Amino acid sequence: MSTIKPSFDRAYQDFLRDIKIQVVQSRIEAARAVNRSLIRLYWSLGQLIIERQEALGWGKAVVERLSADLKAEFPQITGFSPRNLWLIKQFYEAYAEAPEFLKQLVAEIPWGHNILIMQRIKDEAARHYYLEATARLGWTRNVLLNQIKAGAYEVSRQDKSHNFSTTLPEYLAEQAEETLKSQYSLEFLGLTQAVHEQELERNLIARLKDFLIELGYGFCFIGSQYRLTLGENEYFLDLLFYHRFLKCLVAIDLKTGRFRPEYAGKMDFYLEVLNEQERAPDDNPSIGIILCAQQDRLEVEFSLKSKTNPIGVATYQLYPQVPEEYQGLLPTDEDWQRLLDSALPEEDDN
Repeated sequence: MSTIKPSFDRAYQDFLRDIKIQVVQSRIEAARAVNRSLIRLYWSLGQLIIERQEALGWGKAVVERLSADLKAEFPQITGFSPRNLWLIKQFYEAYAEAPEFLKQLVAEIPWGHNILIMQRIKDEAARHYYLEATARLGWTRNVLLNQIKAGAYEVSRQDKSHNFSTTLPEYLAEQAEETLKSQYSLEFLGLTQAVHEQELERNLIARLKDFLIELGYGFCFIGSQYRLTLGENEYFLDLLFYHRFLKCLVAIDLKTGRFRPEYAGKMDFYLEVLNEQERAPDDNPSIGIILCAQQDRLEVEFSLKSKTNPIGVATYQLYPQVPEEYQGLLPTDEDWQRLLDSALPEEDDN
């Protein structure tokens, strides 16, 4: 029995794709190696500067002189400005007494990211969080800055509202819990006033790349207003994703007001239909996330107790946090929602 060989064009395209993958991977590994080498150099320079200053009583002027001499000796190399040498010195001081795992993490991210974390974050645990997240998720400097401004570390420590422990196997529940945030920052939308759910959804789709970054690594977008049918009835999921590592569908229901118990029942129903009609044979159970403006944790806890599907409830932040001295002087989210509800006609909840 003869075997039909693929055409030359198809075989060559597969061959070329494999070569491209190897080239890209090689360049990534080379860039990481260069970065590690640079960070190790800066670490050594910082250590030498401090040791000589302490041993010989040198003052600040030595940094200015060292900068001039290094630039004269290595004119093709950047990074020897007085400002950068001061940062290198601060870098060594910041991590000289740190645990070894932190010292290893700083070598995994670019110098500019290290400066940002060093200057803005002083708590060791918070530094660990941002260093690890940057290395693991490949955050750009702008994304890192936005995550710091949004208080991603503080949010990650807050209690999360979900029923994963009772609806998923233990290993999967832990992964799902780690994936879910207690609060999502949607400041990147640039909204200055409250909006209805459909407008919020349209804005998120328009800024989908930013939303995927905020959701976290592994989320893949499938569609908005995703249609489900049951008999003669049809239903629409606000947003549907697939998570590469949880290996499951993730449905997100957007709510511009506070959480209400009936939202949990609606999501539980959607997940039943998703599992029956859309879930692949080797997929894990579908997960639902109800994203709302406010929530009462006790109300959420009791609403999820009787649900058989995994559901998480999280809040979102549209605007920057109001400084403490101004709190109480501006309208609350509930005030905005009442104004919005009174100004716009009611929408179909389906």
